[in-house]
Amino acid sequence: MKIIKEEAQYMKIGDKVSVVDENLSGTITSVKGNIVVFKDEYGFTYQYSKEKLVPKDADLYENIRVVKKAEPKKVVSKKHQKNHMVLDLHFHHMVKNPSDYDSFERLFIQKAKLMEVLDFCRKHNLKRLEIVHGIGDGTLQRMVMDVLESQSDIDFYNKEILHHQSGAVMIEFH
Repeated sequence: MKIIKEEAQYMKIGDKVSVVDENLSGTITSVKGNIVVFKDEYGFTYQYSKEKLVPKDADLYENIRVVKKAEPKKVVSKKHQKNHMVLDLHFHHMVKNPSDYDSFERLFIQKAKLMEVLDFCRKHNLKRLEIVHGIGDGTLQRMVMDVLESQSDIDFYNKEILHHQSGAVMIEFH
């Protein structure tokens, strides 16, 4: 503001000025002490004190260096930086020789793994878990749904609109 007041001292006829806090500008036609008279683009004449006017000079800002500062990064807790955890219950991902197990053993191992991962998520305060069970004949999918329905403090939904075509379930822990 000090610069503006110093500039206001040197206003002369022919200078372009703008009125502070108003959408009004024009060219100075006379200066009488502290009173400045100017004419707008339509030919109307106005009187204002020098304190209410600022120079309207495009060259005024040319020599000012603009420093671009880096935007501060939003702080996100490490817990929320991670993507959700994914549990793939496809049996060939869980054991070395899947053909060594019968269907009952497979389902028992998959259920044990599901329970283990649910406990892990609760223990480590994870918010989301995706369970990939595949489509298949629906046995594994039914087992997963039965386990999830027996759990408390979770919401779950199928990732696809048609749940029978979905090969995955998303869980949100409370």
